[in-house]
Amino acid sequence: MKALTQPELLEWLHESRPSRLQLLYGWADRVRKEWVGDAVHLRGLIEISSHCARQCMYCGLRAANKQLTRYRMEREEILNCALEAEQLGYGTVVMQAGEDGEIKADWMAEIVHWIKRETRLAVTLSLGERSQDEFKMWRQAGADRYLLRFETSDKKLFRAIHPSRYEVGSDRIELLRTLKALGYEAGGGVMVGIPGQTFESLAGDILTFRTLNLDMIGIGPFIPHAGTPLGSGALKPLIENGEQAPNSEEMVYKMIALTRITCPEANIPSTTALATINRTEGRKLGLKAGANVVMPNLTPMKYRSLYEIYPAKACIEESASDCNQCLRGQIHSLGRFAGRGEGGRGTVEVPLLSRVEAGLQLVQLAQ
Repeated sequence: MKALTQPELLEWLHESRPSRLQLLYGWADRVRKEWVGDAVHLRGLIEISSHCARQCMYCGLRAANKQLTRYRMEREEILNCALEAEQLGYGTVVMQAGEDGEIKADWMAEIVHWIKRETRLAVTLSLGERSQDEFKMWRQAGADRYLLRFETSDKKLFRAIHPSRYEVGSDRIELLRTLKALGYEAGGGVMVGIPGQTFESLAGDILTFRTLNLDMIGIGPFIPHAGTPLGSGALKPLIENGEQAPNSEEMVYKMIALTRITCPEANIPSTTALATINRTEGRKLGLKAGANVVMPNLTPMKYRSLYEIYPAKACIEESASDCNQCLRGQIHSLGRFAGRGEGGRGTVEVPLLSRVEAGLQLVQLAQ
């Protein structure tokens, strides 16, 4: 497949004609079908802690947000969520948190080991920047994937919105290389429309996805949070050259489509953030633009609204069962099917045959 160049990416990112965009989405959808098939993988999300030591300028979990009620799930609560994920037919559980120092490496390793021993689930962790020893311990315990979003590949903008906890600044790009070297399927991702983000930055993000050869790529809109410097307007990163990229729904779909074309084997979710800005059609339109993953929420209801990375998050009042039924209905309406396996990178899963279809195939084979 011919790789898109930066000028070609920029041309598509600036495109606004509906007829041309439909060509782009159709192209991405064909690439998706060829490389990863019609399965939509359901990853059960467990938001295990809202504590965070970081001061990221866009995230409602930032340590300086004193308006947020913090929580940390107990071991048994997490394990019960994992069992529910398997009962609902999901292939993966995703344990996500702020950068919480009280989530000790051995405690997390024990949970990962239990899930791998007692279920058929793949395990994805998304616990922020941790040491190589911690990454290694969790991998040895059985963790399959690690998700570490970098939000922008623009180094100057990254430094402006991600104050470092340590004297040495963050390098999430290098950490993703470390994760891949340890044998994880590694995932990154970006926000679209961050104040200070240009069209050139977005094109650079897509090229970075390809350079890193990422296994999972998350793309969602920047949604302002009033309790953060970026959301309140207290921090306004300047653009020296270029044009501010919008945090629009359309721009997210363009980014998903171009990422699918550029990284055809990757797992790409249609995110909850998309469902937040378009409650009725956001996830479906993301799937039609090239995505092949959705992440139904398994977090216990008493914690849902407290994991406020951005405001008014979709589906926080839906039970896990209702969310499951809703997402499966959306997937079916697109003529696609819910995956049942782990859904690793490049997996092409075929739908389960009905008894009638299976019987017909057996008859045909016998003849």
